[in-house]
Amino acid sequence: MPPPTRTHTRSRTRSRPRRRTALTALLAAVCAAATVLTGGASGTAAASGPIDRAAAQRVGNPYAGARVYVNPEWSANAASVPGGDAVADQPTAVWLDRIAAIDGADGGMGLREHLDAALAQGADLVQLVLYDLPYRNCDRPSPQGELGPDDLPRYRESFVEPIADILAEPAYAGLRIVTIVEPHSLSRLVTHTPPRHTSTPDCTAALESGAYVDGVGYALARLGALPNVYPYLDVSHHGWLGWDEEFHATARVLLDAATTAGSTTAAVHGFVSNVADYSVLDEPYLDVDDVVAGIPVHQSSWIDWNPYIDELPFVEAFREELVGLGFDEHVGMLVDTSRNGWGGPGRPTGPGSAHHVEEYVDQSRTDRRIVAQNWCNQAGSGLGERPTADPVPGVDAYVWAKPPGESDGSPLDQPTGPRREPMCDPTYLGAGANPPPTGALPDGPPAGEWFPEHFAELLRNAWPPLD
Repeated sequence: MPPPTRTHTRSRTRSRPRRRTALTALLAAVCAAATVLTGGASGTAAASGPIDRAAAQRVGNPYAGARVYVNPEWSANAASVPGGDAVADQPTAVWLDRIAAIDGADGGMGLREHLDAALAQGADLVQLVLYDLPYRNCDRPSPQGELGPDDLPRYRESFVEPIADILAEPAYAGLRIVTIVEPHSLSRLVTHTPPRHTSTPDCTAALESGAYVDGVGYALARLGALPNVYPYLDVSHHGWLGWDEEFHATARVLLDAATTAGSTTAAVHGFVSNVADYSVLDEPYLDVDDVVAGIPVHQSSWIDWNPYIDELPFVEAFREELVGLGFDEHVGMLVDTSRNGWGGPGRPTGPGSAHHVEEYVDQSRTDRRIVAQNWCNQAGSGLGERPTADPVPGVDAYVWAKPPGESDGSPLDQPTGPRREPMCDPTYLGAGANPPPTGALPDGPPAGEWFPEHFAELLRNAWPPLD
């Protein structure tokens, strides 16, 4: 999800507390591959008798003590790669990225099949990602998704309604169902619309038509009315929305969506950051307030005047912003840690040289992307923290929303017809005088398809390292 190119001419630093996180414990699989997520303690949590299949009672943190569904399709792919058995029992989200995915597309499992498999596993939490808005990925250079500018009614009737109807079936009343609603959408109404130089016609059309705001609001209204469904809205990540202007404006757009088309803020159980992205939780050897040779590090080209350099301080601040706008004070956050580990031989072991600010930042940062805006099949990336509940205050869970090993896209991506995704081409240099390389691995398959070479790299570069 490419964020806009930014050129800032003054500091926007904000005072905020820093948090240094310890490594969270690895979690074992139990009860036929369903994973129990526990917070604060290492070791294995065992199932304690049969699950009560009565209607679920809404809880503050749906992940606390939950047996989270392990998608057997992803698990089989993971186990097929040497070393993948180490994580094949981890829970990942199921992506519903087109109408056909509800019943099962291209021989894959449909929504009911996943829910039935969760019950068979003894799981009591399933993670879904709804990802089919009209104008989806409106910042891309070519049309994305299956729904066009006039398809908001179809989105409601043929996508949201069937999903909500299935989730409401009595057979699934005992499941907690976390729904990540349309990631990478609402923030684009801020970052890719006029007067910004990164504005695109499709994002402008999505803003003017209300397709994103109304579509998300409708989905929230339907899903939030179900007592066992927990909707979470996307807040992108620190490398996209950290700057004050984007930070505050996106929070207001999220509020607009949560109070549109029959929704209220009560329909939003929480928010999620870093979905399908690579931003690190915490930079252990770099602080945004560091000064090197008299120059603040936020002036470096990597940080680019951003007051945030990692996810946890950004998530904490965004949560406070949203509560201040009227969301529930107990609202929880999720962070996608599926690919933000950045271990391996390229990981620094301490702060860099203190002689030059650019050298210091480049040697100190654990996020090894060429620029923080690179997003497609990143070379050198690794698995991040394993899924766990209550890892730090205010965060409901670290999750693997993006199933690691599934491709972000291909230079020629053709799930719905020929289209080019240049950010997935390692040779693409883009526009401008000195554009950076994309950092993408070569030969990536179309978005969502299995990319074993990338998964092997994620295993090698996992942080914390795999046992």
